[in-house]
Amino acid sequence: MTITDNSRWYRISLSIPWINRTSLFIIYFWFGLLKVISKSPAETLVTNLHRITIGHFIRIQCFLIILGITECTIGILWLVPKFTKLTIMVFFSQMATTFLPLFIMPDQTWNDFLVLSLSGQYILKNIVLVACALTIFKDYRLKNS
Repeated sequence: MTITDNSRWYRISLSIPWINRTSLFIIYFWFGLLKVISKSPAETLVTNLHRITIGHFIRIQCFLIILGITECTIGILWLVPKFTKLTIMVFFSQMATTFLPLFIMPDQTWNDFLVLSLSGQYILKNIVLVACALTIFKDYRLKNS
């Protein structure tokens, strides 16, 4: 590898956190907006989870709007590096609830042993979002230590 090759890879490696930040922004803002305008394909899953967990405390219509606005906000926060600590905390709180259906709604998320339903696959893909977030957080910690 030549010096030129190394510098090109170095420049690419510097942009990876921003690629991850932009990707998380797009996903969170888009999916959140779909919830706010009642067009989310995940609405049935969210509604069922809401009914099982916090349905007695807040109406589903209000909850979907709050969840959508929260997701849009998380998306925007990923674009502001100085809010990375806050964003990572809110992100992981939201992620914890995202994985809940795999455990408390197996009839809707699993078809068979180790065979996820489409809803289950939709949830499991969030592992990639977690990996992006951890990459961002590692870069943030390295730059701010």
